[in-house]
Amino acid sequence: MDVYQRLQELNIELPSPPPKGGVYTQAREFGSNMCYLSGFGTDINGVQNYQGKLGKEYTIEQGQQAAVNCILNILAVLHHKLGDLNRIRRFVKMLAFVASENHFSSQPAVANGASQLLLDVFGEEVGLPARSAIGVNVLPGDIPVEIELLVEVK
Repeated sequence: MDVYQRLQELNIELPSPPPKGGVYTQAREFGSNMCYLSGFGTDINGVQNYQGKLGKEYTIEQGQQAAVNCILNILAVLHHKLGDLNRIRRFVKMLAFVASENHFSSQPAVANGASQLLLDVFGEEVGLPARSAIGVNVLPGDIPVEIELLVEVK
């Protein structure tokens, strides 16, 4: 399956890679076939789409869409870094940070938005990583979700 064809079938257009938010590397290849992606937020093409916390300003469904935006940014950076998303052998590990109101405990449900997009685009064998979803008090820029990934490449 061609990843770009699948994106087109799903009517998904990759955004421009987001600018760095500090002094770090967005994607670091290491070993013979691994790539670590720094945490990416919800802003698409420089537009701030979300600001606030789950359980206060946002519902689970809105949080899932915010998580989708994080994955779209990650895919944009991976496309830029690797030159071809078809080089992805599998998504190994996802870490989702969810800015949450004190009594909100559905962080895994929010992360499902990101996992579902990877599943829809890449299929189960490639697209479903091991995953943790962690509730935090606040994220940079007051975004509700930030996601980082570890990817194995061909």
